[in-house]
Amino acid sequence: MDVRVFLALAVTPLALLAACGDDDASAGGDQPALVISAIPDQEPSELAAREEGLADYLANELDVEVEYAPVTDYAASVSLFRAGDLDLVFYGGLTGVQARLQTPGAVLLGQRDIDAEFRSVFIAGRDAGIEPLDDVQGLSALKGSRFTFGSESSTSGRLMPEYMLAEAGLDSAEDFAGEPGFSGSHDKTIDLVEAGSYDAGVLNSQVWEARTAAGTVDLDEVQVVFTTPTYHDYHWIAGPDLDDQFGAGFTDKLGATLLALDGSTAEEKAVLLRYGATSVIPTEASNYDQIEEIARELGLVS
Repeated sequence: MDVRVFLALAVTPLALLAACGDDDASAGGDQPALVISAIPDQEPSELAAREEGLADYLANELDVEVEYAPVTDYAASVSLFRAGDLDLVFYGGLTGVQARLQTPGAVLLGQRDIDAEFRSVFIAGRDAGIEPLDDVQGLSALKGSRFTFGSESSTSGRLMPEYMLAEAGLDSAEDFAGEPGFSGSHDKTIDLVEAGSYDAGVLNSQVWEARTAAGTVDLDEVQVVFTTPTYHDYHWIAGPDLDDQFGAGFTDKLGATLLALDGSTAEEKAVLLRYGATSVIPTEASNYDQIEEIARELGLVS
């Protein structure tokens, strides 16, 4: 395996063995582990708990070894998926488009129920002088502010907000006080705005709601000033070679297992709770056509 994989993946020896396609294991007839991952869009321990819960569920239902492999950044998740080192990834809308374009034969398996109508929230420090806004055009009030996005490849923390800022007549490269920041994750965006490092920022609504429910946001320091219109976002994508690795029909079985997550058992409820969802539902590539179009305009896909 390329050294990039060792640097990018903090996985157990078994998962590394599976990712490498170890010849000895294959010769012994051992089945590889199914390696799952997700874009690193929130606090690592929360992400690990969520993905390891899904790994346990899939292992029980599919009767295969399942390992969670954390990645360093959004781009790493796309490149490692393309290389075949990740088998199933929970992507955002943009990274999902990038992964499918770069990995012929990748299969879109489903999305959470909340992803059919996902939103971003623009937040601002209470001392920034930015009042709650009524519509997308009101985002023009952010002109001249110190502003941060999340990751450069985030759908909810960059792509769709950038599109809506443009709808309001703002050019993020020209109209903020200095270049906009890229915090790297939704949690960090909250923390930076709360600390006063930036006047305003944008993140996905799910992380904001989870953080405020947990009481880990100082609402005396930061507030929501605008909630965006809805769009499609996160979804699961499987690699193109899973049937070769695990047997004919495995990809369909994996997809059916994800779609069976409806909270009908205590285990399923626990898995879904960490995803902020109540079920997994079907989706299709056309749901992300707008995201691809905007990404091409921004030069994020080619």
